[in-house]
Amino acid sequence: MFGIIPVSFRFRGKLRKLALIYNCFRENPGIGLHPMQVAKHTGMSLAEANNRLASTPEMFVRLPPRADGLTRYRLISIRATQTPEEVEQFLLRAARKETIMLYALGSMVVCMMLIVMVLVAPVL
Repeated sequence: MFGIIPVSFRFRGKLRKLALIYNCFRENPGIGLHPMQVAKHTGMSLAEANNRLASTPEMFVRLPPRADGLTRYRLISIRATQTPEEVEQFLLRAARKETIMLYALGSMVVCMMLIVMVLVAPVL
């Protein structure tokens, strides 16, 4: 989402929304929920709920469509068996990894600019 760099962060900056969706699934155990149901329960828009569900396969799995054609999601089995504290730790670790990746990309860009400046400066 930086324009030229095709990078999108799935966890960084979205921890609260993912925690809300996780709690929605914990309150409705054993059933698949449509993104509209998740959006109503969490108070976010349908588009945002759908994007969060679709972009985080580490937490949510898309169920095969039923005869009515509705897409439903569930928690993956490992997240359903974990405690909320363990899921919170997973979310924090994933966000931390994305933050480290952001800083690494930023430092690479700065280093490349410095190399170009060092190479071009003697010519000027």
